[in-house]
Amino acid sequence: MKKKVLFVCVENSCRSQMAEGFARKLGNNVIEAFSAGSSPSGKVNDRAISFMKEKDIDLGTHSPKGLMDIPAGKWDYLITMGCGDACPSLPANKRVDWNLPDPKNLSDDDFRKARDEIELRVKNLIKECSHESDK
Repeated sequence: MKKKVLFVCVENSCRSQMAEGFARKLGNNVIEAFSAGSSPSGKVNDRAISFMKEKDIDLGTHSPKGLMDIPAGKWDYLITMGCGDACPSLPANKRVDWNLPDPKNLSDDDFRKARDEIELRVKNLIKECSHESDK
């Protein structure tokens, strides 16, 4: 059974969108991925869209979602991106804070580093979820 995973950041325009994109592409057989923001921006960051295209992931059809826009219920994983006090407290079996800086004001190189770090962490999460499913 797929693990329900929610990625949350403040605006749901960069970090959580990229995490959802990676999870859907790389872990679709293991993870049912969603993302949301505690204060959604209304638009996915143009640079996030552009830099994710470099990884063959299209965020161009995504839009930021609020916490009321996601399915209700308990999550297997609630992954926060480092939003501090703005992070929600939702019912989850496991809570993890990845404590990643918001890349929206970073240089292109640093934005890509943040993207690549998210990709690595999503891959590790997929492995963890796969091992749990094997038990």
